Amino acid sequence: QCSYQLLAFVPPGGGSQGTEGTASVMVDTPHPLTLLLSPSAAGTPLCKIEYHFGEFGNYSLVVKTLNASTKNVSCDLIINEGPINSYLPILFAFLVYMGILAVLIVLRLFMKIDPVRNWVYKKLNPRETDRLINSELGSPNTTDSINCDPALHSWSTASRQRLHSLDTFRGLSLVIMVFVNYGGGKYWFFKHESWNGLTVADLVFPWFVFIMGTSIALSLNSMLRWGSSKQKVLRKILWRSFLLILLGIIVVNPNYCLGPLSWDNLRIPGVLQRLGFTYLVVAALEVLFTRAESGSWEASYPALQDILPYWPQWIFILMLEVVWLCLTFLLPVPDCPRGYLGPGGIGDFGNYPNCTGGAAGYIDRLLLGEKHIYQHPSSSVTYQTTMPYDPEGILGTINSIVMAFLGLQAGKITLFYKDQHRQIMSRFVIWSIVMGIISAILTKCSKEEGFIPINKNLWSISYVTTTACFAFILLLLIYYLVDVKKLWSGAPFFYPGMNSILVYIGHEVFENYFPFKWKMQDSQSHAEHLTQNLTATTLWVIISYVLYRRRIFWKI
Repeated sequence: QCSYQLLAFVPPGGGSQGTEGTASVMVDTPHPLTLLLSPSAAGTPLCKIEYHFGEFGNYSLVVKTLNASTKNVSCDLIINEGPINSYLPILFAFLVYMGILAVLIVLRLFMKIDPVRNWVYKKLNPRETDRLINSELGSPNTTDSINCDPALHSWSTASRQRLHSLDTFRGLSLVIMVFVNYGGGKYWFFKHESWNGLTVADLVFPWFVFIMGTSIALSLNSMLRWGSSKQKVLRKILWRSFLLILLGIIVVNPNYCLGPLSWDNLRIPGVLQRLGFTYLVVAALEVLFTRAESGSWEASYPALQDILPYWPQWIFILMLEVVWLCLTFLLPVPDCPRGYLGPGGIGDFGNYPNCTGGAAGYIDRLLLGEKHIYQHPSSSVTYQTTMPYDPEGILGTINSIVMAFLGLQAGKITLFYKDQHRQIMSRFVIWSIVMGIISAILTKCSKEEGFIPINKNLWSISYVTTTACFAFILLLLIYYLVDVKKLWSGAPFFYPGMNSILVYIGHEVFENYFPFKWKMQDSQSHAEHLTQNLTATTLWVIISYVLYRRRIFWKI
């Protein structure tokens, strides 16, 4: 529903030489376009063509007058030079990484052969080699060298009891997030959707929030079980939230290449800020309402035995969602229709150019100020919006709390059905189906026509339920492969998952420095961008692996 924008003016042809009027333009290729040819800006269209142009293709739209008196014309689209296959670099990169994986698997198989292992023992440090062989590509295990040191033994035992699937899930989300933030090879599906809809890039942040909620359930349960008082745990929650918010405001958000930090244009919301506040609410809620299990709920409603004992938390979360719905659909926004969820700009036929995000954008601009929120939202390219809008704004934080709480529920399932793998996996499936059904109802299985469309910028409730549906399924698969069948150690995603804060902050701070970025020969080449972005992402995986081997973990 975008209003048409003037693309080019074609000068009249003809004259004594019979020359043609021509105009050259460049168009975007991620989505199909509609071209409209009119004799004047407000005239009746002569022809209308819908076409999905390909990257680096060369096309001609040939317009011929068939009848001058009736102004009847023909419009023919001719392909002068076919578009390139822009997905070949992805295929090549996939084959390269599969080749590396195959080599590592072969090496591991060779290391199981006694003569080969003995030869390695002679060439390398035997104790270190033994630790490498028995470490599941880095997963901690107890060896003779570790047994000599009680402290190291306790570290190894604790790591082995840890659910590796959670760290693997977190690491997978983080690796995709790093790759997307570095450019994603300049492919449109590795960029955030302009407004409604879902791309790969839109999945990773809610997944990270989800697994944070899962970790909250496990870590708080462990702390309280080991005798920590609720007051002590709350102090730790407050301190960690404060550090996350502070790191986001001072370290990650500012671009120091543009000058020193200045309050005049400092962005207040951000990824770490939202993580910090979400963690504060969900963790504090869990601590304050945690109580001893009575067993009465399980006897009365066995199907809901992992939900009903936590009814105060659920009531609080549902009340929060009611607040989000009321503010989104009932709050009056100046010069905008009530309940507006559109992008503004030229969207909705250009009727609401300054209404980007509706109530969500209005609340941020009112409480934080236009200069303290994100100035270049994803909607600015496609919808040509001019209003600043922050995808990590105040109103959307309510639904990120809901997302983390759903992750918390996944953590409670693993605690409630400890070592009952079939029960845990069946509950994950049920939750995924429930979230999928809610999403189908809210969106009417449509990108644009639903009651509440899937929208990452707004963090709509349908966006939360949809990504939570995928999160439960993904966690189920990783849990089955890593912790149940032990067919996969979680490598290489396990390592960044163990050092997530360091990797996230590091990749943001060193984004524009070599070897994570360098000057390219062809800035329009997918191959060069993909090479650079994959190299940078791989380097952070290697760094996290080295830190893991040296047992260096940055925890907040």
